[in-house]
Amino acid sequence: MSATPLTATGSAPVFYDNGEHHPEQSTMLGFWMYLMSDCLVFAVLFATYAVLGRSYAAGPSGADLFELPLVAVNTGLLLLSSITYGFAMIAMQHGKEKHLLSWLAVTGLFGLGFLSIELFEFTHLIHEGAGPQRSAFLSSFFTLVGTHGLHVTFGCIWLVTLMLQVARFGLTRENKRRLVCLSMFWHFLDVVWIGVFTFVYLMGVL
Repeated sequence: MSATPLTATGSAPVFYDNGEHHPEQSTMLGFWMYLMSDCLVFAVLFATYAVLGRSYAAGPSGADLFELPLVAVNTGLLLLSSITYGFAMIAMQHGKEKHLLSWLAVTGLFGLGFLSIELFEFTHLIHEGAGPQRSAFLSSFFTLVGTHGLHVTFGCIWLVTLMLQVARFGLTRENKRRLVCLSMFWHFLDVVWIGVFTFVYLMGVL
């Protein structure tokens, strides 16, 4: 919101509100606040795993369960999705709507591939009798990794919704703002997963 001065002879400037709004600033501020709150959520989940991650209850440990090659492939898919989303943002800046939609589609495919492997891992662990009820270690593992997976699922739904909006309405100011917010969200999930991969999987195997 801004103001315009009015001056009169021999008097101090008088300001009035011209009703101008900047929704982009308030939207970005609100989204940053959301990301900070999400950081706190994951911080609590990481702290819980740090406390319970060695409580096996005479059951299997991470070294017995985790398959690092499969997790490495999953990590690669998510990292590649961040790269392709970066290409989508470049296309948006140049006003290339078709290129933008193509890169978003590739990003969505990588995201779905990541979720498919994660669901396969969860199903395999439960089939082997290593479900979340087996030990405190597995409860904290399923909660942390599952929460991240839910975020990726939400991100994929958001991505498809934005693709439909861009295809219908074009690169409007609102759609560009939404694409920037999703970009921050997607890269945030990438950073969180790197922490999961290092702290949960690598340290669990070592």
